[in-house]
Amino acid sequence: RTNNLGPMWAYILAHENAVPLWRSLMGPTKVFRARHSDPDSIRGAYGLTDTRNTTHGSDSPASASREIAFFFPEFDERRWYEQDEPRLRRGQLFYSPEERVHRVLRAQEADVT
Repeated sequence: RTNNLGPMWAYILAHENAVPLWRSLMGPTKVFRARHSDPDSIRGAYGLTDTRNTTHGSDSPASASREIAFFFPEFDERRWYEQDEPRLRRGQLFYSPEERVHRVLRAQEADVT
């Protein structure tokens, strides 16, 4: 998505502790605080102001579910946990350079590779 500030990307991060890990990488929401207390964080290194702090991350799994539904209306979270997430844990993934994302191999694709 592009706006007057430039390109924007939205991703779904899949990890057992995705929310706290991503929030740790982002650093404090307030850019001034991030620059002083966590200068190697994303916001500490690249944030401009508190409203232009370069990144966003959900603050809880419930918020993540709401935000995923907003940005990715075609994503079926229940199906992910029932079908795709077990494949992720088994390492049945491939990287799509065109889409710049990791994809879970479907059964028919696993037979081909």
